[in-house]
Amino acid sequence: MSEIEGIYAIWLREAKIYMREKERVISSIVSPLLWIFAFGAGVGSTIETVQGYSYQIFIYPGIVVMTVLFASLFYGVYIIWDRKLDFLKEVLVAPVSRASVFAGKVLGGATDAMIQVVFLLIIGLFISVPLTPIVIINAFLMLLLISIAMVSIGLVIGANLKSPEGFTLVINFVMWPMFFFSGALFPVSNLSGWLSVVTFINPLTYGVDAVRGIILGPHQFPIFLDVAMMLLFSLIAMSIGVLSFRRM
Repeated sequence: MSEIEGIYAIWLREAKIYMREKERVISSIVSPLLWIFAFGAGVGSTIETVQGYSYQIFIYPGIVVMTVLFASLFYGVYIIWDRKLDFLKEVLVAPVSRASVFAGKVLGGATDAMIQVVFLLIIGLFISVPLTPIVIINAFLMLLLISIAMVSIGLVIGANLKSPEGFTLVINFVMWPMFFFSGALFPVSNLSGWLSVVTFINPLTYGVDAVRGIILGPHQFPIFLDVAMMLLFSLIAMSIGVLSFRRM
């Protein structure tokens, strides 16, 4: 019970901090809206359809995944701030395992990301995205899995760095290639040789494919392969994260 209470206490703290920072909540919604309405509508004016959908609708699942990616990876910087404020020291000497501390942090970061997902799903209803209750539930669960994996990666990076500036530099080298080579903005079929290889070894590609298939229908890969790849990636990321917390 002490381990569960420890996980719950850490999760509750992270959720309360996020909800109290209204500016952070608002700013996290503005960026994906610009991608959907400005980029999607702008590029969409030069493209008739992609896989039977307007370009704006086609990139919608990818932009939702992008929101999860950005929010989850950048969550790792709070480990650095907790260390600077000595809060992390108090947590690490508490009578709970490092694995529980890591789990609480992961759940806190995933909660932050999924709050943003709820807003974007609501917006999707107003731009003719074919969202039904079953589709929303399935997409939400897949996005939660993606968030857990990405929060874990962000925490691993944060646990091994000492400054927010260094974290931002490293996270940009991780975040942008994962996003641009995930198929979020373009179909992954019929790519050139090198681009196809880079895209297919990117674990986020399978997350985008799964979410797009759940929402819009077309899949590049079988859904069980998408889920299996994200589960494997999540387990690896979480294992590395627990090891990183034990070494802090």
